[in-house]
Amino acid sequence: MDLTERMGEAVAALKAPLGPIDREQGWTDELRREIQEEISVNRSMLRRHGVWNVRHVRLRLDEVLDAEGVRPGRLRDVVLDVQAFVAEAREAARPR
Repeated sequence: MDLTERMGEAVAALKAPLGPIDREQGWTDELRREIQEEISVNRSMLRRHGVWNVRHVRLRLDEVLDAEGVRPGRLRDVVLDVQAFVAEAREAARPR
């Protein structure tokens, strides 16, 4: 699975309405939309300008989730998985 596909899956997961468990873990509709938009904008940029531009993507979503007090769970795992995948792709794209 490539980077934009992984990001697309995260966007799809974040578009779905929050369930009671998500809310108990600290998610709000506003936070869900904010994170979904951040991933979506970066995915669009990579689609338009090429995946090699991943070196310009600096997702700090873990910091946002920590600051908002979001506890571990399904959506947090999806978001952190995308962040890790972007970091790996950025490292691979780094000039040597």
